[in-house]
Amino acid sequence: MNSAFTPHYISTRGTPDAARPANFKDALLGGMAPDGGLYVPAQMADISPQLDELSALSYPALAYEILQPFIGDAIADDDLRAMLKETYKAPIFHHPDIAPLIQLDENLWLLELFHGPTLSFKDYALQLLGRLFDYVLKQRGARMTIVGATSGDTGSAAIEACRHCDNIDIIILHPHNRTSPIQRAQMTSTGADNVHNIALEGTFDDCQNLVKAMFADHDFARQIKLSAVNSINWARIMAQIVYYVSSSLSLGGHKGRPVSYSVPTGNFGNVYAGYCARKSGAPLDQLGISTNRNDILTRFFESGTMRKDGVQKSLSPSMDIEISSNFERYLFDLCGRDPDAVAARMTDFREKGAFSVSQNLFEKAKQDFHALRCDDAQTLEAMRHCYQKTGHIIDPHSAVALHGALEMQAREEASRGGSDMPMVALACAHPAKFPDAVQKALGRAPEIPERLQDVMEREETFDILLDDYQRVCAYVRERSRASS
Repeated sequence: MNSAFTPHYISTRGTPDAARPANFKDALLGGMAPDGGLYVPAQMADISPQLDELSALSYPALAYEILQPFIGDAIADDDLRAMLKETYKAPIFHHPDIAPLIQLDENLWLLELFHGPTLSFKDYALQLLGRLFDYVLKQRGARMTIVGATSGDTGSAAIEACRHCDNIDIIILHPHNRTSPIQRAQMTSTGADNVHNIALEGTFDDCQNLVKAMFADHDFARQIKLSAVNSINWARIMAQIVYYVSSSLSLGGHKGRPVSYSVPTGNFGNVYAGYCARKSGAPLDQLGISTNRNDILTRFFESGTMRKDGVQKSLSPSMDIEISSNFERYLFDLCGRDPDAVAARMTDFREKGAFSVSQNLFEKAKQDFHALRCDDAQTLEAMRHCYQKTGHIIDPHSAVALHGALEMQAREEASRGGSDMPMVALACAHPAKFPDAVQKALGRAPEIPERLQDVMEREETFDILLDDYQRVCAYVRERSRASS
């Protein structure tokens, strides 16, 4: 690849600046577009002619080929290669394959995405994101403040990626008493002086709404040099594309047998990365959206209407989400990249709690994704089924994916009278992060990996705040050292 070019980014609600679309550094540091939309690349590179060559590469080398067209001349080629080698290696990722595939049945695999430092799939993007931030900030001699919302895993992965960064203060909001104890402790026990945690009296969506409001408050965002680590930041999506390409090539997708995926999702970021991989020419076939009892995404793909219906606690708390932020990126494509159409629907969603698409767009959406749901009883059953059949212990989020994968295979077999479709279920967290759910499903606790063994013994530091915008802003401002 040649980095002597500048890829451009536009907003889902209009170009950030009609005279100059954003470059990669703008999109990286800005997080959200100034108009409240999300950044997307103006165009995708086509990797389909390279699939044979890409299949022979190591994970860091493959990551370079996938990511470089999104970055262009923002980072020198040699620096980007070095950054990727530094990110995707031991002991940061403690499996030699980085994102290994585990075969469960003849045509069924788990893609294990919990071999990073916080034992969550979020590490695959956030370990890189922290390095990207540090690189650009050092170039500019600048500081910034990262504010993020988490339903469980993003927070700890973001903190782990940024706690050693000299030019970053990071403040993470999580819903009070709505994460697992281990998830909370991973965020709140680092002892780093640039890390701050807010336990918000509310839901994840309340946390996320506060973060979005801060970005929309341009004076405040400028004052503290605000940026994002949530998957509203395009760089998060970009990095997640790599493990879809890697796994599909490992299973021989480039030889004419595309691979299908079941993805546990609430915020739509992970499955959207798979959609981007497929758009880029990776050999992906079906993409399954697997939701828990908070099934707003599944209901959209059944009805053509996105409607709020409240959030309920579940055994898979990282998916207890009602406002799927990254769906806006897909909606932008679905509406023919018409920013006015997207903005109108997002206004309806904010003001009326719902929006719909036309029948034609609804039919197209159903061609792009399969939608499934898995309640708590089915989650426990999937955990038991996996353990009894294969001996593998999986966490509840991975169980939602496995349930979806088995249902997709059954649908395929029923419609075609048989199926040999390769199917991958994404295992997005280590079971040790959810010991209560594992105990309930299997009657035994999971083994605790060395990286987690002392986390519950460390002192935790966090502040419990009401869902009050002014109070949260004051807290963030006091702890930001980037204030101008």
